Amino acid sequence: MADITLITGSTLGSAEYVAEHLEEKLQDAGFKTSVLHGPALDEVPDSGIWLVVTSTHGAGELPDNLLPFYEALQTEKPDLSAVRFGAAGIGNREYDLFCGAIKTLEAQLIALGATRIGERLEIDMLEHEIPEDAAEAWVAGWIEQI
Repeated sequence: MADITLITGSTLGSAEYVAEHLEEKLQDAGFKTSVLHGPALDEVPDSGIWLVVTSTHGAGELPDNLLPFYEALQTEKPDLSAVRFGAAGIGNREYDLFCGAIKTLEAQLIALGATRIGERLEIDMLEHEIPEDAAEAWVAGWIEQI
């Protein structure tokens, strides 16, 4: 089975909890995983499978702990053609830029050559009091597409 690197960005911890729950489900399915909370670009493998899980901060912005990673992608422009990724966002649909952080990061990854696996998960905190439940339902289908 493939190795999966989970990359998280979180302000209050929700995305970290979701990523850790997904890591457990991926391990149950036989995958080797690692979780990186707000990593530096050089901490992330330049090939393989990534699962990006981030909350949205403020008006559609990336959380502070993921901003340096995003900025490094923009300035260093690494070749990510050997990366396949899943995208999971957490937000509040009452805001105009619902799940704006994951959409921004996903667009940057695709611009650098990465290929998204499956559909992006968008968790609305108003509908899912426990976001891990929505993520667990989504990851089962995502695993089948790897």
